[in-house]
Amino acid sequence: MATKCGQTLNSVSVSQIPCSNSDTIVMSNCVSVVLGQDGWSVTYTTQSICTLKGSTVDLFCSYTYPSGHKVTTTFWFTKMEAGIEPEDLGQDPEYAGHLEYHGDKKKECTLKITDLRERDSATYKFRLLTDQEGGKYSGSPGVTLSVTGLQVKVTGGHQDKTLTCSTTCTLTDNPTYIWYKNGQHLDESTSPQYKDPVSSNYEDSYSCAVEGHEDLHSPAVCVQGQDCNIVTYTKRTICALKGSTVDISCTYGSGYDTVTSSLWFSSKQKSRWRDKLMPEDLTTDPGYAGRVEYVGEKERGRSTLRITDLRITDLREEDSAEYKFIFNTQTSRWGHSFPGTTLTVTDLQVKVTPATEAGKRTLTCITTCTLTDNPTYIWYQNGHKVKEDTSSLDSDSFSDADSYSCAVKGRDDLLSPAVCQKCWSVTYTHQSICALKGSTVNISCSYTYPSNHEIKTAFWLTKWSGKEAEDLSSVPGYEGHIEYLGDKESDCTLRITDLRLSDSAGYRFRFITSGEKFHGSPVPLTVTDLQVKITTSLFSSWVTLTCSTTCTLTDNPTYIWYKNGHKVKEDTSSQYSDYLRDPDSYSCAVKGHGYLHSPAVCVRGQNCWSVTYPHQGVCALKGSTVDISSTYDIGDDTITSSHWFSSKQSSSWKDELVPENLTTDPGYAGRVEYVGEKERGRSTLRITDLREEDSAEYKFIFNTQTSGWGYSFPGTTLTVTGLQVRIEDPTNIIEGTCLCLFCESICFLQDNHSYIWYKNGQRLIRHETKYLYLKPVSSEDTGRYSCAVENYEDLHSLEETLTVRCEYVGYNSRTTH
Repeated sequence: MATKCGQTLNSVSVSQIPCSNSDTIVMSNCVSVVLGQDGWSVTYTTQSICTLKGSTVDLFCSYTYPSGHKVTTTFWFTKMEAGIEPEDLGQDPEYAGHLEYHGDKKKECTLKITDLRERDSATYKFRLLTDQEGGKYSGSPGVTLSVTGLQVKVTGGHQDKTLTCSTTCTLTDNPTYIWYKNGQHLDESTSPQYKDPVSSNYEDSYSCAVEGHEDLHSPAVCVQGQDCNIVTYTKRTICALKGSTVDISCTYGSGYDTVTSSLWFSSKQKSRWRDKLMPEDLTTDPGYAGRVEYVGEKERGRSTLRITDLRITDLREEDSAEYKFIFNTQTSRWGHSFPGTTLTVTDLQVKVTPATEAGKRTLTCITTCTLTDNPTYIWYQNGHKVKEDTSSLDSDSFSDADSYSCAVKGRDDLLSPAVCQKCWSVTYTHQSICALKGSTVNISCSYTYPSNHEIKTAFWLTKWSGKEAEDLSSVPGYEGHIEYLGDKESDCTLRITDLRLSDSAGYRFRFITSGEKFHGSPVPLTVTDLQVKITTSLFSSWVTLTCSTTCTLTDNPTYIWYKNGHKVKEDTSSQYSDYLRDPDSYSCAVKGHGYLHSPAVCVRGQNCWSVTYPHQGVCALKGSTVDISSTYDIGDDTITSSHWFSSKQSSSWKDELVPENLTTDPGYAGRVEYVGEKERGRSTLRITDLREEDSAEYKFIFNTQTSGWGYSFPGTTLTVTGLQVRIEDPTNIIEGTCLCLFCESICFLQDNHSYIWYKNGQRLIRHETKYLYLKPVSSEDTGRYSCAVENYEDLHSLEETLTVRCEYVGYNSRTTH
């Protein structure tokens, strides 16, 4: 028997239960069913619910039990056989990830079911068990749940069509209906029936939805024939990992018409196109630059259903949005108000439950949404893989000195942060890094270890087979390119300078204590250069340029654009549009790394204004001679003048149109000349007797009969250095120890020079590297040391005195120079 909420039946109070939840199907008429005796009762707010496939529903419930009893178990079930305890739905694999019990062991017993499926249609009952004999009770008759999809049924003649939004049961709460025609929202109807006011065309399609659940719309149907405008998304929602790649798919058709244009866009772009007829193509959005592409069969023309995929790489949390596909035909278009696919981007986190009385703890790899495609999880203990199974890890032997992290199989590089108490861990600021060729990158890192351990060795590596790893500083090719900025306490930052494309690899930190070895997961570093990609139109004189990279640069850089060597734009957008002229060339760079610009490209043809420098940076010895070269192109124009200048001269020409010719600068008098084949598009600046104050940026510019090459375009940076011998505490070296002397410069000398070492003015024949190893040190090694570069012996360093003392001698007479 049913009563209205608040009335009583058989002396059992029926309490008013909230009937409002913005995210669920709501039962506004709170009708309760109560059956019970001797203090037992279960109260449901309604006997039956009809709701949509894919939605979420709350089965509101409360219960009572006799005094003196203590509730030990509560659960919901759908099937019960005589003499057999019913199965808890929470333990049924069929409902895994779909149930949330919002009750307690006192009076509340509400059940939430998410992402409803038609097979979830059943009668649901609540059951409780207590600590007393016979303490079992099930609430009957339960709540009958019916799950339905939406279907559009078409009736009527050729000129008089009536559309009905049909369900297999009557939806609870008399919802408001929404109608779409060719993907565009129709405002004139809110009822489950819609009558087309005009005769439908063959390309027209219709779909319906319920207000508040627009994403649960019906499939679009053709009202005339079998072929019409239609878009169907493969998945309504997708949950993907931050840093991963996702494909958002749909099928579409245009009936007998021809598709003239199509694009994907996101709900995040609304503010930019709401006043326009068409949304902005996602590929032109600066926030997605270099990260989106269209794949699949998106060719234009007449055909049956076609497939198109939107691929987004290097996912970010701000990419969470609804994505939609639209198209235009010769006579119509697919509207942008039709629901698409909602993408949620999440990272991984390890959640630790408090220990039970038995000491058991559970670690759960959690996300902000349920990952698509039921992935397999991988668990790591102290950086080592220990399990490949579910999202949970149970144990009664977790140690506070252990660290735990999780990943998803196939994306082991997207590891969660490690969790621990007093444990082993390595934490990186960035899970992946994309950096420019020629730049410097810091792989920021911190680490922890138990307080009863002492760090013996700490280093970075790129290749590790599971055996003993090789310190990156001893790997050929990294000499002069890496610097460990960390310590033996907590910081483990690695700096890599003058990045090369070959430096792209996974870098991991490893440390060794007195009794243990530990390493972090690898940080993928991708090194990219810049390239300008050109998009032109057959019907316009405007050109669109994109500053392209092979990966998405870290830290959202600001881009700089150059036209014919003149700086024309500085913006966060990687794109630039300009009016097209034949001799124009363009180049792009990233702010803070202007010297790492892209090669200049011609917007039309092969010949245009350009200047190219073979070296972005040159390191040369004080007193030596250096050649700084450039090649240039003037297209079909005629050169009228050209010269070199330096950044040091900026104060003398900043108010003039053209910088001063370096050959007229008094500071370079008698030391500069132009050499090379200038008439063939090559110019070389030679500077002799280099001084430290010559360190500057040098640029080549030219003028033609119609224009000239701009002086804001980056040139070649020269650094002039001397040599210096470095010895750690040279007056306190103990006999029998090992020692290394360094021949240092303030920049990295090119061309793989051989080094020469001198002791007391005499050349040491056997040493040719910048390192001089003395092992073990003896008293005979006491002396004055200097170094030089081969072929520049006259430019040697100053002498540094090394004094070796015997450990058993209480004093030592030291020579000073």
